[in-house]
Amino acid sequence: MPKIGKKRKEANKLVDPEKQYEIKEAMHLVKKVSTPKFDASVDLHIRLGVDPRKADQALRGTVSLPHGTGKTKRVAVFCTPDKEQEAKDAGADFVGLEELVAKVQGGWTDVDVVIAMPQTMGQVGKIGRILGPRGLMPNPKTGTVTPNVGAAVAEVKKGKISFRVDKFGIIHTSVGRVSFSADQLHDNAMEVLTSIMKMKPSTVKGTYVKSLTCASTMSPGIKLDPKSIG
Repeated sequence: MPKIGKKRKEANKLVDPEKQYEIKEAMHLVKKVSTPKFDASVDLHIRLGVDPRKADQALRGTVSLPHGTGKTKRVAVFCTPDKEQEAKDAGADFVGLEELVAKVQGGWTDVDVVIAMPQTMGQVGKIGRILGPRGLMPNPKTGTVTPNVGAAVAEVKKGKISFRVDKFGIIHTSVGRVSFSADQLHDNAMEVLTSIMKMKPSTVKGTYVKSLTCASTMSPGIKLDPKSIG
C-alpha cells in the first residue's frame, strides 16, 4: 500500500468526504488542497445517467472556456495547400497533408488537437486507428472537421475544449489550473456544466447528473452539489 505523504494527509483533513460542496466553495477549496509544486490541472468528473451504448446518449461536444485552459495546446491541421498559410497565421503548430499523414504513420502523435478540412478526410482516415484511441480523430460534431481552419485553430488556442462521455457514462475534463483564481475556475466549470445540462438526451430517464467531483492533480476529490449548477 503506498505511503501517504504529510502534505496529502493535511489536504485530506480539509475535505469532508461526506459533504457536497457548492461549486464556488469547492473551487476555493481545490486551490487550498493542491499539493504538487507545479501548476496542477483542475479537473471535473461528471457521472451521468446515460447509456453510452445508445447513439443519442453517447454525448460529445465542445465548449469555449471564458478564461481559457491555462495550457498552450499544440494543434495539427490537415489541409489543402491553399489553406496552409491561413492555418499558420491562426497559430497552428503543424500544417500539411501527405507529409503530416506519413509522420503520424511513423508513430508521431505529439499534438493535443487535430483539425482537418472535409476534403482531406480520405487521407486522414488512413491514420484513424492511430488518432482515434488517443481522442485526436477530427469530428464534425466537435468542430474539428471544417473548411474554416483558421477560425477553428483560433478557437482552440483561445480555450475551446472538447469532451465526451466514456464507456462508464463519465465525462472527465479540465477547467483550468490551480494558478487560476477561484472565480475563474468557477466560471469555466459553470460553462462546461451548463453546456452538458443543455445536451440532456430526451431518452434519459431518472437522474441525469448522478455525481460531480472536482480535483486537482494528485489532490483529494471534492464532491460537488449538482443543485448548485442552477
